[in-house]
Amino acid sequence: MHHNCMVSLSIDLYRHLALDYSPHKMYHHRLLTLSHHNRILHLILVAPSVPTNIPSHLGLRLLKAALNVGDFRRAHQLFDNIPQPNPTTCSTLISAFTAHGLPNEAINLFASLRARGIKPDKLVFLAAAKACGAFGDALRAKEVHDDAIRCGMMADVFLANALIHAYGKCKCVQGARHVFDDLVVKDVVSWTSMSSCYVNCGLPRQGLAVFREMGWSGVKPNSITVSSVLPACSELKDLKSGRAIHGFAVRHGMIENVFVCSALVSMYARCLSMKQARLVFDLMPHRDVVSWNGVLTAYFTNKEYDKGLAFFSRMSKEGVKADEATWNAVIGGCMENGQTEEALEMLRKMQNIGFKPNQITISSILPACSILESLRMGKEVHCYVLRHWIIGDLTSTTALVYMYAKCGELNLSRNVFDMMPRKDVVAWNTMIIANAMHGNGKEVLLLFDSMLRSGVKPNAVTFTGVLSGCSHSRLVEEGLQIFNSMSRVHLIEPDANHYSCMVDIFSRAGRLDEAYEFILKMPMEPTASAWGALLGACRVYKNVKLAKISAKKLFEIEPNNPGSYVSLFNILVTAKLWSEASETRTLMKERGITKTPGCSWLQVGNRVHTFVVGDKNNMESIKIYNFLDKLGEKMKLAGYKPDTDYVLQDVDQEEKVESLCNHSEKLAVAFGILNLNGQSSIRVFKNLRICGDCHNAIKFISKVVGVTIIVRDSLRFHHFRNGNCSCQDLW
Repeated sequence: MHHNCMVSLSIDLYRHLALDYSPHKMYHHRLLTLSHHNRILHLILVAPSVPTNIPSHLGLRLLKAALNVGDFRRAHQLFDNIPQPNPTTCSTLISAFTAHGLPNEAINLFASLRARGIKPDKLVFLAAAKACGAFGDALRAKEVHDDAIRCGMMADVFLANALIHAYGKCKCVQGARHVFDDLVVKDVVSWTSMSSCYVNCGLPRQGLAVFREMGWSGVKPNSITVSSVLPACSELKDLKSGRAIHGFAVRHGMIENVFVCSALVSMYARCLSMKQARLVFDLMPHRDVVSWNGVLTAYFTNKEYDKGLAFFSRMSKEGVKADEATWNAVIGGCMENGQTEEALEMLRKMQNIGFKPNQITISSILPACSILESLRMGKEVHCYVLRHWIIGDLTSTTALVYMYAKCGELNLSRNVFDMMPRKDVVAWNTMIIANAMHGNGKEVLLLFDSMLRSGVKPNAVTFTGVLSGCSHSRLVEEGLQIFNSMSRVHLIEPDANHYSCMVDIFSRAGRLDEAYEFILKMPMEPTASAWGALLGACRVYKNVKLAKISAKKLFEIEPNNPGSYVSLFNILVTAKLWSEASETRTLMKERGITKTPGCSWLQVGNRVHTFVVGDKNNMESIKIYNFLDKLGEKMKLAGYKPDTDYVLQDVDQEEKVESLCNHSEKLAVAFGILNLNGQSSIRVFKNLRICGDCHNAIKFISKVVGVTIIVRDSLRFHHFRNGNCSCQDLW
């Protein structure tokens, strides 16, 4: 019967093949060289269409033939044409989809079984649970879970374990715990999966608790349990528990397991016990790349950058082939230790030897674009993500949001944010802080409201961002309302950062006495940020009395910070208090404090061009100064008057005006305009606060030249358009 069905099917198929086109002679040759059954399978795979009503007992063989040659489309078509596929056929196709990176197809296939009236068995449910874990969709995992309950399958410990694991991969602790608690008999896999779920979901304390409960229940942990719970000790910096688990591993003969040893190395390193980490590594009988990566990461985590690089070099000398995790560890280590340029160089080396950046690489390297404020580089990384279909997780997508905002492209930052399918508190905080540093206070409040309505709970960082947004936009009453709601509504006690933000809110609004009173009433010792906010506003509002009080406090808190001395000196000179200004300068000399040199930079093409005061090292210096001279005449006609109060040297008025033209931000802006190359905006970055005259001058430049000029100083972004600045002249 079986043979006759195959023969009949092959004849029908061959006729169908011949009707559509004449079979090439290679098919005849191929058929002659194959066995009888394999010839039939070959015909089915090359046919332009799939035979219908395939008998159930033949379906699995046909399906496997299609899967063996990687033809998933044909496999799916074959499956659809089997009226009553058996459970083995169903589980085979679901597992194949998952194994080849198509978990969504696998889950959809499982869902279609219900519509076709096919009752899954244990193997089908196991395959579906694995697909849900791979796809990371908790809702789909719950659907599989509910179906398993309806089919009476949940008494099976293997299926329950698979669902616990799937829920863990989906970051759904509640679902995993539900399955775990309903299990009558729990084996070592059940306990391990539940503990691992807690650890992977950022709940290390609960993960350790499950591990301890496992011991009390009489179930002996295995090497997988040990290696999966050690990261909980790492996260909690719980060296005591880590050592206890190490002792357990030694007593039960697990110390030669490479995964246990690698986890121990990582645990000791994260607990700042590098000596013990190296000891475990050196005693390992067999070291794989994972164990090497553990030590490598440990050096970088412990800020031993040079040792980390030396260890990385040793890996290649000893013939250990670096993998993706190795390169990610090195790139991440460079970033953690402030070696931004080196991180980018490592990224280039990684790509040159054939490794492709993944989500972790992207998350690590994007901050480099933010630090270097390189929009071009950031866009290249973003394009790489899109070209290679790297599905961004929350971390990498949030890094993109921050990168665009830090590079002055708030609109692009918002576009990425709006496209995020899921937003956690870090994503919301990033978007709120981005708008705050661009001076969009009202947008900050709208975002905060949207965040609350979405059900995401704010944290302390959220309120720092919201209050900062209120300060930059002089939203005093709104800021007060938010501040008062912290403890009353959100049960978050304001810390020193929040109090400093409130001082800044009052100060920027010109309510200096209220700001001072607020400082005096702070429940903790006022910080440099609080006094600095008041001092900065004293110059704008010319309040010498409070400036002296603030500066005195700052000299005590941060005696080596030149910014406080320079700010007070400038205020005293503006008030023509020459003697006191001279005393401040003398105090700086006595304490060996020098003013931080101001510099500005911008990127044109692939190069970053840097300028300092009076800079004449640029190849286009003559062109820049000539352009500024001509621009100055047009600006004067438009109403610009140089503010020589910002030049503090004892020179005549004409020299002061000339000195103002030499400021680094003006030189950078002029260079940017000369090299617009069809662009409608330029971006300039400065290491210090922009001076008042430069701020006023750039407003006029934006009006006279008709370009948008974005300047990022040490405090915030300034968007100059048509003679106005987004900061409303308060920064």
